[in-house]
Amino acid sequence: MATSRRVERVAELIKREVSALIMRDIKDDRVGAGMVSITAVEVSGDLQHARVFVSIYGTDAARQETMEGLGAATSFIRRELGHRLNLRRAPEVVFKEDRSFEEGVKVLSLLNKLSAEREQKTAPPDGEILS
Repeated sequence: MATSRRVERVAELIKREVSALIMRDIKDDRVGAGMVSITAVEVSGDLQHARVFVSIYGTDAARQETMEGLGAATSFIRRELGHRLNLRRAPEVVFKEDRSFEEGVKVLSLLNKLSAEREQKTAPPDGEILS
């Protein structure tokens, strides 16, 4: 139990520090091509690997460019995490694009469209009043 709590705590620290690094310290212009938000971090039980899930707002080209910039910055991020978190060994960092927000927006849009269509079918014809 204590180990999983430690992994969760390290994941949260990594999320906070990577967010700060992206906002303030990464000088690669590609990272600024799309608006980046860290959605989750998964850390292995031995703390040697961290998957950082990012949501990127922008065009497909901007998302691709941002992912390339993040990929190029992984060694810098790993080194900084080692310094900032005082871990015996800094985890290998891998960035994964998280498109769940985008998918959620699509689903909501479809649900709203279906709801509007349903209301249109059940609405009385123009000028007719229901009693």
